[in-house]
Amino acid sequence: SIANLTASIIGNVFGFKAVKALRLEDMRLPVAYLKTFQGPATGIVVERERMDKFGRPFLGATVKPKLGLSGKNYGRVVYEGLRGGLDFLKDDENINSQPFMRWKERFLYSMEAVNRSIASTGEVKG
Repeated sequence: SIANLTASIIGNVFGFKAVKALRLEDMRLPVAYLKTFQGPATGIVVERERMDKFGRPFLGATVKPKLGLSGKNYGRVVYEGLRGGLDFLKDDENINSQPFMRWKERFLYSMEAVNRSIASTGEVKG
C-alpha cells in the first residue's frame, strides 16, 4: 500500500543515523498503485471529537523495541504508555506479523490494554 511504502521510505531511509542530510524531491508512483490509497478515513477534527481532546496536541509514541516482545508483553507496553499519559501508541511501520508475535495476537492484547487504560484513567485512549 502507499501508506506502507511511504512509511518505509520516510520512516526508515530518513532515519538512518549514517545519513547526515537527505531530501526527497520527487516520487512517482504508477496510477494503479495510487488508486489503492483512498486517503485517511477521518481528519483531525473527527479524531479530536472522538477522543474528546481539544486545546492541546495529541501525545503519542511508537512501541519499542519493535522486535523481541511477545504479544502479551507488547500489550503491557501499550498499557503502561497509555496509563502514563499518552493518548495513543502505534506499531513501528515495518513490524507486520512476525512468527513470535502475530498481528492478531498483538492487536488483541493492545485493545485489551486500551480498554484497561480507559477504565483506569477515565480518558478516551486510542
